[in-house]
Amino acid sequence: MLGSRAWNAATAIAAFAGFISFTSLAAMPVNAEEAEWHHASALNGTPKYGPDASHFDYVNPDAPKEGTVRLASRGGFDTFNFILTKGNPAPGIQNIYESLMEPSLDEEDISAAYGVLAEAVRFPDDYSWVEYRLNPKAKWHDGEPVTAEDVIWSFEKAIELNPQRKFYFQNVVEKEIVGDGVVRFTFDTVGNRELPKIMGQLDILPKHWWEGTNDKGEKRDISKGTLEPPLGSGQYRIKDFSPNRNVIYERVDDYWGKDLPIRVGTGNFDELRYVLFLDDAVQFEAFKGDQYDYHLERSSSQWAKRYDFPAIEDGRVVKEIFLDKSSGVMQGFFLNLRRDKFKNPDVRRALNYAYDFETTNEIVSANLLKRINSYFAGTDLASSGLPEGKELEILEEVRDQVPPEVFTEEFKNPVGGNPRNVRANLREAVKLFNKAGFEFKDRKMIDPATGEQLSIEFLYRDKASERTLLPYAKNLESIGIKPVLRLVDTSQFINRIRSRDFDATTLAIGQSLSPGNEQREYWGTEAADNPSSANYMGIKNPAIDHLIDKVIFAEDRDTLVAATRALDRVLLWNHYLVPQFYTGETRTARWNRFAHPENMPEFSTGFPSIWWYDQDLAEKTGAAR
Repeated sequence: MLGSRAWNAATAIAAFAGFISFTSLAAMPVNAEEAEWHHASALNGTPKYGPDASHFDYVNPDAPKEGTVRLASRGGFDTFNFILTKGNPAPGIQNIYESLMEPSLDEEDISAAYGVLAEAVRFPDDYSWVEYRLNPKAKWHDGEPVTAEDVIWSFEKAIELNPQRKFYFQNVVEKEIVGDGVVRFTFDTVGNRELPKIMGQLDILPKHWWEGTNDKGEKRDISKGTLEPPLGSGQYRIKDFSPNRNVIYERVDDYWGKDLPIRVGTGNFDELRYVLFLDDAVQFEAFKGDQYDYHLERSSSQWAKRYDFPAIEDGRVVKEIFLDKSSGVMQGFFLNLRRDKFKNPDVRRALNYAYDFETTNEIVSANLLKRINSYFAGTDLASSGLPEGKELEILEEVRDQVPPEVFTEEFKNPVGGNPRNVRANLREAVKLFNKAGFEFKDRKMIDPATGEQLSIEFLYRDKASERTLLPYAKNLESIGIKPVLRLVDTSQFINRIRSRDFDATTLAIGQSLSPGNEQREYWGTEAADNPSSANYMGIKNPAIDHLIDKVIFAEDRDTLVAATRALDRVLLWNHYLVPQFYTGETRTARWNRFAHPENMPEFSTGFPSIWWYDQDLAEKTGAAR
């Protein structure tokens, strides 16, 4: 299951309004007239926070409301309309919007969600529909109420204008207003426990604003990009901006939900300022120069070698590591299966043998990285050993459609790290290429289909990627493959990925601890030909489709885990990509002007949502320039 605001930095805060506790789903009646309303919902068990909670455990309810935090973002922006697939939305734009429900940051069942614009939810025990009842206090920043019409209109526009959302919400066959402030979504299937949940992730937009006119009398059009600051309902609104340079959000003093227990201790900054950069190196120098406050470090090499500037030494900049327990990830060299050269799994497996992770990790990243060996790396959903128990039972259903190694071998990446291992791995790579019909002749790997040397273009947008690419390219050259390293700007990169115009590129797919319908978009056959989907590789495999359905329709947590591990195992043994690395932790650095609660949430840093400006620290560090 995708988390609320799945492709953005969700604040994951929710709202209560005095509803009854969530009870056993199995006991819920089917009839709408009998189904009970609940303040929250969860796929597995009972939500942690009941209707009487005063605030989430991980916030400081007395946090001061003041100050500014400056954040950095890569690339530019040319629109505030985030629902379109074209254009580059402004960073932080979803600070102004809210969804029907959102999760907390400290529950093992991360699928638990609490009402925001919707004060309550109900659905029958066959999950054939879901109803949301809007909070009557919810209003837009212009004072107009948030209505059921807004919800229906937002859904219609999302699936009309965004193929990704249309695919994600494809099971909805009817949407209707069934009461005062009550919206129902009816599904084309039963037994899908996740469908009522994912409808709560819908971002709600103001119909009356988008169908109105701007200050020039021109009619607005949500099907087009716009730089007119839009109307929202959230804790922040746009104060000022400069396209491709910065955007400033200000806290809404009369925000409708600021006194709700769920919002206490959040939204503590008067302003959120996003500063944009086109280059990682320039961005980091700007951080060192106090041009923004909070830096999320993704480069292990930089983390190990470049934090030696004066502000670190005198304590004005603080480094802090948070364990990452909230999600898994698959990052790797994604191979475009639409290219004939990658259709043979032996070719794809050979490319993994040519990748020497261990040496790169030691030389470039100070051994701070871990090799990815699962599509759910870093979670208990990752497969290991040989399949057994319920996982084996599930795999037996597709035995004739999956590689036999699924049942007989534990998946392990080749291990390099020294010249002997690397030579052995490269010899194995050549054997696999030969098995696939290629010929190693005159130090060139000849493609039998064309009679030409096999060439692979690696598409990337960040020059820092060359630290990993160059050693890999050298190994490929040693076995006769011609690597072409293609550095492009961000807009070109995005367009080429969307149009599937690439051989290989480094991408990452994040995974929640409750996978579900989004797996169809990542690996499902139906998504393979959809340019807006996340099935970048173009996987079309009926066995994988079957296993995705087993994940989606899992009746309990044990079955969900078993089905996910089965899916993971089959994805791995098809060698669709060359797995790279992950950290298992979040590395941050910040100018020491901010404080966070002592009891931090288990599954997020919570920055900047639950942090606040600390005047005492700021006086010692110096005011931001």
